[in-house]
Amino acid sequence: MGTFDSEGNYTPRKVTERDVSFADSINETMVELKEGKLVTGTVVRITRDEVLVEIGYKTEGVILNRELSIRQDADPNTIVKLGEKIETLILTLEDKEGRLLLSKKRAQYERAWGDIEKVKNSDGTVEGVVIEAVKGGLIVDIGLRGFLPASLVELRRVRDLAPYLGQRITAKILELDRQRNNVVLSRRALLEQSQKGTQSDFLENLTIGEVRTGRVSSVVAFGAFVDLGGMDGLIHVSEMSWKHVDNPSEVVKIGDEVSVKVLEIDRERDRISLSLKATQQDPWQEFASSHQVGQLVYGRVTKLVPFGGFVQVGDGIEGLVHISEMSTHHVEAPEQVVTPGEELWVKIIDLDLARRRISLSIKQAAEGGELAEEYRGQFQ
Repeated sequence: MGTFDSEGNYTPRKVTERDVSFADSINETMVELKEGKLVTGTVVRITRDEVLVEIGYKTEGVILNRELSIRQDADPNTIVKLGEKIETLILTLEDKEGRLLLSKKRAQYERAWGDIEKVKNSDGTVEGVVIEAVKGGLIVDIGLRGFLPASLVELRRVRDLAPYLGQRITAKILELDRQRNNVVLSRRALLEQSQKGTQSDFLENLTIGEVRTGRVSSVVAFGAFVDLGGMDGLIHVSEMSWKHVDNPSEVVKIGDEVSVKVLEIDRERDRISLSLKATQQDPWQEFASSHQVGQLVYGRVTKLVPFGGFVQVGDGIEGLVHISEMSTHHVEAPEQVVTPGEELWVKIIDLDLARRRISLSIKQAAEGGELAEEYRGQFQ
């Protein structure tokens, strides 16, 4: 401020270096803004729909909820905190409502692309939290939306992706296309890389014929994979049970602990073939040891075919009644004599353990004979 002399004349104060410095400091606090620029600011207000950020401009910047995070419908309070310094990208200097619009999501996106490109070039890995399960895979928050196909989550394809939600995972970058905003990840590639050495050691210590305990890791149409503690082996559907199996899930489920016998080891292809039924009692062997030709057994008709009918006479044991053995008179079709589900007595007329075949007769059972041992206490 200037001064007045005794006669009332005013003399303005000279501008000093201190005045210039003060003016400059004021100007420096007013940031130069343009759309697309990254700016850092402090969160001063959080509501359900928007977040206000002080960035040193004449007005506060507004981040709409959809511009906060790549996570859909995220609660703003879980993304930012009052007083927190965050980096944002300027979307619009002034929208129709006069607001300065910012985006935290896009600022994060810009930073992430640079980091991810470096990781891809160095064949490194990225970490992120699984935020969505979508058709065909998972969405992982790695600063932007990374897609992890279901076939690349584990060493074997995963059918139920829900348990991975919220988990932090590490993966390799398989594909990167900035123009299409496309990032494809692979966790399987990382698992294969880490297991390559241990698998060789595991196979060297595995012997054909030995019985191992493992846990079912996945169930597929053609069988089930079992984690043996170092590698997965396959139980083919034909090796799951002595009975006929239509669906492997009828026999085992993921997480089941099972004892399996090692059938084959393919060290060149890193494959192990296992058998579940080989660790169980063979029902045919058991039946043959306690039954003989000429005995009567009680059974249930399971299926009719043009040349006869099949009768279940034990757990997993079926024998054939040929059409010629159905009645003493001529039979045109099996349906004339029996129906599926019908229970009746039959006589064992042939027992071939090697071929796993039993021939039965209804007409000879009518003539009587010796009861099989399991029925003697009931009818004698």
